[in-house]
Amino acid sequence: MKIAFFEITDLEKEKFSESFKDYDLLFFNDLIQNVDLNKYKSCDIICTFIYSKVSENILKECQRLKAVLTRSTGTDHVDKLYCEKNNIEVKNVPTYGENTVAEHTMALLLSISRKIEKSFARIREGEFSTVGLQGFDLKGKTIGLIGCGRIGLHFARMAKSFGMNVLVYDINPDAFLADVIGYSYVTLDKLFKSSDIISLHAPYNNSTHHIINEDSINKMKDGVVIINTARGGLIDTNSLLKAVNSGKISGVGLDVIEGEGALVEETIFNSPVAGAAKLIKQNQKLMTNDNVVITPHNAFNSTEAVNRIINTTIQNIKIISNK
Repeated sequence: MKIAFFEITDLEKEKFSESFKDYDLLFFNDLIQNVDLNKYKSCDIICTFIYSKVSENILKECQRLKAVLTRSTGTDHVDKLYCEKNNIEVKNVPTYGENTVAEHTMALLLSISRKIEKSFARIREGEFSTVGLQGFDLKGKTIGLIGCGRIGLHFARMAKSFGMNVLVYDINPDAFLADVIGYSYVTLDKLFKSSDIISLHAPYNNSTHHIINEDSINKMKDGVVIINTARGGLIDTNSLLKAVNSGKISGVGLDVIEGEGALVEETIFNSPVAGAAKLIKQNQKLMTNDNVVITPHNAFNSTEAVNRIINTTIQNIKIISNK
């Protein structure tokens, strides 16, 4: 069995090497699209992370390929349609970080509500003034969750523990969980109009692309706060930037940004991301805005979650190998 790993870390390399001593393993630090196809096209399994674009052009050259494994929950970076047509299995890590990502979401919200970033920057400059650092309480605020799967449920429980009123829009409502946790299902329009804070926990697909856009922002309360730890493409960056600059949106917490793949590759030329150059410029403006807190797609990155990712990937490889 020959396996190629991409975007690999030293810890992952160590763990996979220990678990598959009798396998032919190839390790690449780079994204799959930046590696010479001839080096891995004879592999039985390809194992990637989120920034490797496993396209049809790559897949059709890998004639022995049995499976594409991704060390993530999301699979939108894999051409699943081609895989399905050609009997190539796609396996992910569905449950590694529900609490981990939810905790990071709350950290972003608290950073905004209590102006943690601004306060820290001021202290680093040797100044102890609190002028301009007044935050706001979460207790009593209404927070709207767009999507309430495993991560959203963890975050809903956290929000309730802070004394917040929780509204949820989800295409698969669960009345039992809503009753147990204490949140209410509403329409998307109702969520936009009623929420002081909106947090995104939906998958990225055609129906959720730019679910936050100019029209939806216009429906929101003045001074709304937006948090996104799901996928960058859920938000139209241009509309977000305009609303932040106008004050319509008073605070933004992002662990994901639209077009982040182009930033990771450190190039705007020949990028698979549509409008990469424009997105990079817009994201740079967001990064320098005092009311925006951005982390580098790091919500998953706890010791416990990373170990769960590795262990689940090991099991996925064993399952494929035994077929």
